[in-house]
Amino acid sequence: MEEKLKQEPADLIKVVLFGPESTGKTTLSEQLARHYNTVWVPEYAREYLQNKWNNERKTCEPEDLLPIAVGQMQLENSLTKKATDILVCDTDLLETKVYSEAYYVGHCDPILEKFALENTYDIYFLTYIDVPWVQDDLRDKPKERERMFAYFKETLEKYKRNFVILKGNKSIRLQTAIQHIDKLLEK
Repeated sequence: MEEKLKQEPADLIKVVLFGPESTGKTTLSEQLARHYNTVWVPEYAREYLQNKWNNERKTCEPEDLLPIAVGQMQLENSLTKKATDILVCDTDLLETKVYSEAYYVGHCDPILEKFALENTYDIYFLTYIDVPWVQDDLRDKPKERERMFAYFKETLEKYKRNFVILKGNKSIRLQTAIQHIDKLLEK
């Protein structure tokens, strides 16, 4: 199990979109990948949980988190081989850890937590809650956006991650992210 959660080494800039549900992470991941002519890693939890919802009408349970984490890392490691200079990740295991703690009274599987903290990325883009919340089968916390944003931010600060808060419309967020990624590319 643990081997499947390890991040494979790569000579790439790794970018993570990070934040509460319905804050534009997927849209921005796609835009950044297109801008840099690279690939982006989708959020495996969406596919996994949508299939579960469609087949069983059940939501995420604690035993789903390790399979989600494994699926996420398999996607990331696979797409790392296809990326150009940058890999854009719609999420990472640290985000899975945050959701685990938020939904399951502060609990996170120790194996998930270990790799959430060991896997590394060059920059996190923390997406703010100033965009409209959009309902779907999986989103369920429209009234807790401020609390969830604060928890995501506290997590990045606690683990000393390099991050930038993205606010504003899609265009402003994209331009801000590009400016920060371009600075990393210059180094």
